[in-house]
Amino acid sequence: MKTKHTKLVALATTIILGTTACKKFTDLSPISEATTANAYKTAQDAEAALVGTYETFRSQQYYIWDNTIMSDVVSDNYYAGGDDVNIIAIDKLNFSPTNPRFLTTWSSLYNAILKANLVIEKVALIQDPKLDINNRRNQIIGEALFLRAYHYYQLVTLFGGVPIITAPVTSTQPEATNVPRATEEQTYGQIIKDLEQALPLVPDTYPGDASISKARATKGAVNSLLAKAYAQKPTKDYNKVLQYCNAVITSPAGYVLVPNYDFLFDGAHYNNSESIMEAQFTGTTGGNGNYGPSLLLPPSITIDTWRKFVVPSKDLVAAFDAAGDNVRKNATVKFESAPWVDEYWNNTINSSIPFAWKWRNKSGWDNSTSRQYMFRLADIILLKAEAMNELGQPIADVRTVLQEVRGRVGLGPVAAANQAAMRTAILNERRLELAQEAQRWNDLKRFGVAVQTMNNLNEIDLRTNTKTNYNATTAKLLYPIPQQELDRNKSLTPNPL
Repeated sequence: MKTKHTKLVALATTIILGTTACKKFTDLSPISEATTANAYKTAQDAEAALVGTYETFRSQQYYIWDNTIMSDVVSDNYYAGGDDVNIIAIDKLNFSPTNPRFLTTWSSLYNAILKANLVIEKVALIQDPKLDINNRRNQIIGEALFLRAYHYYQLVTLFGGVPIITAPVTSTQPEATNVPRATEEQTYGQIIKDLEQALPLVPDTYPGDASISKARATKGAVNSLLAKAYAQKPTKDYNKVLQYCNAVITSPAGYVLVPNYDFLFDGAHYNNSESIMEAQFTGTTGGNGNYGPSLLLPPSITIDTWRKFVVPSKDLVAAFDAAGDNVRKNATVKFESAPWVDEYWNNTINSSIPFAWKWRNKSGWDNSTSRQYMFRLADIILLKAEAMNELGQPIADVRTVLQEVRGRVGLGPVAAANQAAMRTAILNERRLELAQEAQRWNDLKRFGVAVQTMNNLNEIDLRTNTKTNYNATTAKLLYPIPQQELDRNKSLTPNPL
């Protein structure tokens, strides 16, 4: 796998911006390895810098597939598969600060944050009057504020409170780069502040076809992240969650559920009416394709015989079966014989095992157009149902909202008769709807059942015929701060292990 062990201090003097599908809305090449002193002079420079800020979603390993590892594989949804000892360790909840996946994630997210910081600061100072046509300057700043908040949201849900950096790093001296951790609450506070500032600056939609509005920060995306932040933060505010969910659901952008659940993932219906934001992999050369599907798909598609990653768990498949949910099961899981031994499904070669199926297009090693949804409407509807339930609204009303999602896949209303039963039903619905979409670990943590869920799993390793013991603890709800960052920044404090 490609890894980028970028240090924060290395970002003080240069910013590397690559091409992105967002180039479609600017028709510009991004600034390449330009120093910050001379890179921000014109409106064209501002647009190019913004393009490079969006590029993170298509270039960084975390957004390509490590977010799935750190939310779905770590949970009860998927096994590691493959042969990467670092991913297997995450699957088994054997966390270590020296696991390189954590450093790669930490570094790439801060790389993205510092790109956004440069745009926010430098674009405000550009003298080019073209930037003030149609209020474009403020719109660019609003987009960058959203992007910074999005990356901080990833960091805080993974690691807890983190160093908050809101300006370009102008010195490599320790006093400038060794920033202590903010608290988790303070980190969410910064996220919400950025989003509240961004909200009036970005539009509901952008001119042009759907791929433009789905690629960029819109009011729908900002409101979606505000809803998630208020739900996930330590001091939850479900009134705010409900407010921002409703803003998405009633948006002038006109988000509606697609009628066929499978359309979301078949590769022919991206940028659909349900999509709020998604990375725009076009499958062309020059970094515009996605290599993630090649790591997950079965041999009949990849045309190779090496063991694949992100294997659906027996517990996940059983959850689909228990719900009678064949529509979402068949869109999420594909069974096929595999020329290797899978220790959980069948301890023999060429037995049938499940493969992760929401990314289906391979088209060469790294030219796939398959993608993740950053936000889609069904997620927000389910979050609305959660907020209503937590606020004690009538169960019948919560059931009606939940049924909007269930009805699409032919399921009837849930029978939950009280708040506790409805809470369990909503969590299960989110699992079935959003598997492989990097939501499960945050859901389990938010509902307060992550430790219990992992320790109650009955996953049998067929090689030894023994139950896998995950030894989940509250300390393991957060990933370790990378050891390399602890060594470099003496102001950091580690997470408990």
